Amino acid sequence: MDLSYSPAEEAFRAELRTWLERNHPGPEPEAMDEFVRYGKAWQCKLYEAGWCGIAWPKEYGGRGATLIEQVIFQEETARARTPLPINLAGLTMGGPVLIAHGTDEQKRRYLHKILSAEEIWCQGFSEPNAGSDLAALKTRAVLVGDAFVVNGQKVWTSFARYADWCMLLVRTDPDAPKHRGITFLLVDMHSPGVTVRPLKQINGAEDFNEVFFEDVRVPRANVIGQINGGWDIAITTLMHERATLTFSRQLQSRTALDDMLRFARGWQQNGRPVLRAPLIRQQVAQAIIDSAAIRYTAYRSLTKTLRGGVPGPEGSIEKLFWSEMYQRQLDIALAIEGPYAQLVKGSAHVPDDGQWPLLMLYSRGRTIAAGSSEIQRNIIAERVLGLPRAK
Repeated sequence: MDLSYSPAEEAFRAELRTWLERNHPGPEPEAMDEFVRYGKAWQCKLYEAGWCGIAWPKEYGGRGATLIEQVIFQEETARARTPLPINLAGLTMGGPVLIAHGTDEQKRRYLHKILSAEEIWCQGFSEPNAGSDLAALKTRAVLVGDAFVVNGQKVWTSFARYADWCMLLVRTDPDAPKHRGITFLLVDMHSPGVTVRPLKQINGAEDFNEVFFEDVRVPRANVIGQINGGWDIAITTLMHERATLTFSRQLQSRTALDDMLRFARGWQQNGRPVLRAPLIRQQVAQAIIDSAAIRYTAYRSLTKTLRGGVPGPEGSIEKLFWSEMYQRQLDIALAIEGPYAQLVKGSAHVPDDGQWPLLMLYSRGRTIAAGSSEIQRNIIAERVLGLPRAK
């Protein structure tokens, strides 16, 4: 791996770092409605300055950035601790799918508003009885005239309450093999018959939702790709999601690790910093080793891509490792807090404003989102190691 940067890449970093220092949006609001307004304003500001969707081709409103520039962007935004763009599903999945498979009319209609966060997107893939076997989805779409009539349910749909459009997988041919007969639709979330119900998580947040579709009419023009050809598009979308998120997530995990180190050095037990305790010190050292391992694994994947490779099932190794690493890391933070880890945000004497218990509870979803740990292990076993399928 060559970890050096060219003069042009260093100039790109300097320009971005200066802009972030001058335009940091400030602390994120806690109330979700306020956060959505804050997030839209921040992404719009990024877009107007040319920093949103930088990997997209220039003809579609992006910057045409190289892969190295994308990595520099992620490194610098993590360093500056700026929030991720609010329209993450649109930027990392919806937009790339439209660019690759959409019609010219669809590109003109959607891409600009994805970049500017004027329209928020969500992903309607998982279902209550098909979360681990996506191809077993039951949501139906029947073509009636020039529109599909959609009935069914999706679950764990991030940001569905605030989304304007949904990337929806539906079954359009019930007689076809389960990996066929699936179509990729774009559904207006404001359509009659769409009902969204938030799901309260263990940490009190309501990021996820269940979505119900009852006789929802979707124009035939909203099909991406071919009718009954949605499975291949869905797999490409998921591979892209896992590949692009790994580098970003390992940077975020490193930021959390830095915060934990600061906390361990300052939090006192029995009159001395907790970090001096041998067991805690050993656990923190292992967390640093894990962080370095996922960092260089991400760089190795980056090198493969730079040499002409494409994201593949090995991305599951990275996703599995960082999601479980992040949980282990937060378990250490709770061990550092000791009995104080039982206090919630807002309690008297709660250390570090109660962030560690909240993050630990939230991290449980990391081993489910973008494919559960069990599914990742199956992918690794079958497609990377070549082991036989379980009977």
